[in-house]
Amino acid sequence: MLQALVANPCVRLLDRNRQAWSFTFLVLGYLFYLVFGAVVFSSVELPHEDLLRRDLFELKRRFLQENECLSEERLEQFLARVLKGSSYGVSVLNNVSGNWNWDFTSALFFASTVLSTTGYGHTVPLSDGGKTFCIIYSVIGIPFTLLFLTALVELIIVYVTRRPVLYIHSRWGFPKQAVARIHAVILGFITVLFFFFIPAATFSVLEEDWNFLESFYFCFISLSTIGLGDYVPAEGQNQKYRKLYKLGITCYLLIGLTVMLVVLETFCELQELKTIRKMFYRESNKDEEQEDIMQHDQLAFASISDQVSSLREDLKLNEPFVTLQPAPNYFFDSPISHEQKDNM
Repeated sequence: MLQALVANPCVRLLDRNRQAWSFTFLVLGYLFYLVFGAVVFSSVELPHEDLLRRDLFELKRRFLQENECLSEERLEQFLARVLKGSSYGVSVLNNVSGNWNWDFTSALFFASTVLSTTGYGHTVPLSDGGKTFCIIYSVIGIPFTLLFLTALVELIIVYVTRRPVLYIHSRWGFPKQAVARIHAVILGFITVLFFFFIPAATFSVLEEDWNFLESFYFCFISLSTIGLGDYVPAEGQNQKYRKLYKLGITCYLLIGLTVMLVVLETFCELQELKTIRKMFYRESNKDEEQEDIMQHDQLAFASISDQVSSLREDLKLNEPFVTLQPAPNYFFDSPISHEQKDNM
């Protein structure tokens, strides 16, 4: 029965194109996960949005009833202007109106969010010159940031991951893969503790309107470079040491992003993840590539040799026939030789 199953053309087709089928299932799984997220977000957030809309419309209706001298058209014009300014990071509220968005520390924080592609969106360029410079600055700065982070991560991971794992493996003889797994878990735990839980507790104390969940949410959204912009620190009224606070947040984002990349690279070097990756694409092998190149060169040289041989044969067939006359033998046929023979 197993032989018949193996001989089945469908089974052989699946086995022959295993990577293609695996990649197809990967795409379908990703699309399903995408749709699943949309369904969950819609079912969870839509009732809250509807409730907020009802509250705002009721608030607007009450405000117009209490202020009959103000028309609805003028109120909407005022609100539209205020909301447009708020989208540019400028608010008329008393609790945030004293904070400037483009002092040096705020501009440094904005530059770090642009280069790290976090982009909270709470502060945006207002002028055409600022928008133009932001485009040019991002075109040059984002690849430069990727190059810098790649070089930095490759330097750090040698001392944080590869050397410790190799030392424990060679010093005590533990299996290298087991040491790598334990090391990755410990490194991930330390990262979550020092870059998520402790900063979240700190933000929940420094930000009056944030609880621990909202602070943890900000840390995750920031270090994963999602940057929704619904929570931005150091924007409250009368924030103490606001410039120093902004500078500290900038350092936290850059260092945290580097650590996150180191942790991700550590997990990607695990053998289990490499095996999963091989299910979906074929990793290039330098030896196989060199062998293919040598075979290709040998075939090319062989074809050139065959062409040269055929060309020589064609030249021989096309050249005219020439009858070669025998060369005269002066040594035996000359008279001098006969006289010498008689004298002898």
